[in-house]
Amino acid sequence: MSSTQFRHTTVIAVVIANMVGTGVFTSLGFQLLDIQSGFVILMLWAVGGIAAVCGALTYAELGAALPRSGGEYNFLSRIYHPAIGFVSGWVSATIGFAGPTALAAMTFAAYGTSAWSSETPDWLEKTLAVGLVALLTLVHGGSRRNSGTLQVLFTILKVGVIVGFCLLALSFADADQPVRFLPSAGDGALLTSAAFAVSLIYVSYAYTGWNAATYLSSELENPQKTLPGILLTGTLVVTVLYVSLNFVFLEVAPVSAMAGQVEVGFIAAQSAFGELGGRLTGLVMALLLVSTVSAMTIAGPRVLQVIGEDFRALRFLSQKNSDGIPSRAIYFQSALTIVFILTSSFESILVFAGFTLALNSFATVLGVFVLRYRQPQLPRPYKTFLYPVTPVLYLALTGWTLTFVLLNKPTEGLFGLGIIAAGLVFYFISERRSRAS
Repeated sequence: MSSTQFRHTTVIAVVIANMVGTGVFTSLGFQLLDIQSGFVILMLWAVGGIAAVCGALTYAELGAALPRSGGEYNFLSRIYHPAIGFVSGWVSATIGFAGPTALAAMTFAAYGTSAWSSETPDWLEKTLAVGLVALLTLVHGGSRRNSGTLQVLFTILKVGVIVGFCLLALSFADADQPVRFLPSAGDGALLTSAAFAVSLIYVSYAYTGWNAATYLSSELENPQKTLPGILLTGTLVVTVLYVSLNFVFLEVAPVSAMAGQVEVGFIAAQSAFGELGGRLTGLVMALLLVSTVSAMTIAGPRVLQVIGEDFRALRFLSQKNSDGIPSRAIYFQSALTIVFILTSSFESILVFAGFTLALNSFATVLGVFVLRYRQPQLPRPYKTFLYPVTPVLYLALTGWTLTFVLLNKPTEGLFGLGIIAAGLVFYFISERRSRAS
């Protein structure tokens, strides 16, 4: 394997670490405000997993047919028009990765400070979050060997700790916990309700990251053959982890204590292990989020790098260091991340980032139909399993989610559309060089 390529295990680790992060440790509290059924909550996470698997299977076909780093930027440029691809990259550059990275760093700080005090000044949390981003930027902007090794180790730690937490917490579970996980009267109506659709907004964000491997396609050995397995493996592992983790949260902690709260993992740990055990678990969960920030610091800048290769005005983003790492793109994304940490609230970043990322993925999955129609003879080393059912199911679920974002969170949704419009304007007024071969 070339020194300029990532190992398959590293890329699977990037997929898992990109997904398992802020969303699963914060979303349940928002869902419990309107949904009190354990069965419906678990179905919510299962539906989110099904959508992610459908998306991953569809992306696998696109990634195998159009192998190049850049993810949606690469796909949309070649399927629709370079302007559409640029807007996708513009979204990634301005919010798509910097926003979620900021959320993960902020959650890391919130869980970490809970280990020693329930009352922590805001400036201290922001300082910890910024410090984590700065440290990982130095690591990933240096050498590929250090970058890949760190990512694999922290991802193994993350999966191991989540599995261990689930098993240990269940042994302390309260047998009288009122939440029930078998279907009951009224659950059918909840599954088709507006509350379920709104909650799917947060779940959709929690699953964001299943497409991370497509940002590293050019740095994979034989991506046409390996990418489908990497995407599917990472997504299935995370789906099992998410359903299991939320089952444990509901089994060990009172719903009333978690409803409306962000740090549901900390609350569940306190219920299961007591005050001291909860604080120690909060510290461990904070460490888990290091791999999430790390993975996004690896994947996101590869989009910026490819944009810099194609557009003269942004050429500085394409420059690599002696080890082939797009260090300037890494520094640029991390600078934006730090700006979000210092200036934005958690909830505004969550909804806005979730909307823009889901819209990006919606357009990309729709592109599998367009590409098959326009280029039926294009070699496809992998074809989407159960096509067209899988992409149609993803589009239906994601379209439902996007609609409810606009209906229930119009400010964030319209602001996302405004960012897209700004990207189109920038594209048409910027000096565009001939596309790289």
